[in-house]
Amino acid sequence: MKIKQISIFLENSAGRIAEVTNTLKEAGINLRAIMIADTADFGILRIITNDSEKTIKVLQEANFTTRTTDVLAVKIPDKVGSLHEVMVLFQKNNINIEYLYASFEVTEDSTVIIFKVENPDDGLKVLDKNGYSTISSF
Repeated sequence: MKIKQISIFLENSAGRIAEVTNTLKEAGINLRAIMIADTADFGILRIITNDSEKTIKVLQEANFTTRTTDVLAVKIPDKVGSLHEVMVLFQKNNINIEYLYASFEVTEDSTVIIFKVENPDDGLKVLDKNGYSTISSF
């Protein structure tokens, strides 16, 4: 299953991420995964929340520029080499990984890694065929 990632475009200045997290807090929205990529002038804050539709609505009402992207949230066993196994699986099936990051979702025996791949449907088929679980919401 695919999950919605929300990208927020921010100028690279002190306090901008806090403005986003405050907006989410005030709306009762829980962050489940977060990552930032930046340049000298701007940043892209990528998040997954417990309610993507509400998140988009409140961020746009607060004048943040947003975009949604389908990503894969993959449950990976918490053992040495597990991430590498997924990397090799994607490599063997010509699935291009654009980026990845970890979520806050960690259990005793697994974690959830967020993958942005070139073709999410192909990535999902490969994961399903090889016994990996994906989640559609947190």
